[in-house]
Amino acid sequence: MYAYLKGVITEIEPTYISLENNNIGYLIITPNPFRYHLNEEVKVFIHHYLREDSDNLYGFISKLERDLFIDLISVSGIGPKSALAILSLGEPEKIIVAIENGDVKFLTQFPGIGPKSAQQIILDLKGKLVKAELVTKKDDEVSEALEALGYSKREITRALKNIDSSLTIEKRIKQALGVLIK
Repeated sequence: MYAYLKGVITEIEPTYISLENNNIGYLIITPNPFRYHLNEEVKVFIHHYLREDSDNLYGFISKLERDLFIDLISVSGIGPKSALAILSLGEPEKIIVAIENGDVKFLTQFPGIGPKSAQQIILDLKGKLVKAELVTKKDDEVSEALEALGYSKREITRALKNIDSSLTIEKRIKQALGVLIK
């Protein structure tokens, strides 16, 4: 079992990336390959999906995203393809909020997810995702401010994980900028 792989992105395709580590190239299926950049050194969180007819590595930008993928594929009727379609949004926190709030409409916007599948996801996962970091209004405002300053969603997510959530919005922005400048 792999937790993550570190390496250099050598190829980006519509459904996967190739990551080179110690002269070995790993083909990693990912929800949104285009958030990576060629020749970028990255840490990709991995889920090794092994079935009778397939042996695939699925890669994610964060542990939260990987854990949500694992939770989604545990739902009856939801396979890796559907889970990737949901995660292609790139914001696992919003998906978790939708599940916790029972928002069928939000979940049915993804390809392959109809009302029955959305209800099954909510039934199986609601209340089980509490460990996940939920989006707060403060996070949204800090995120918007940092986006306006030109930071990527990836950088913003990293910064939000490293700041004190009890501070005021202004102090959170200042602390996030401190993290991003390092």
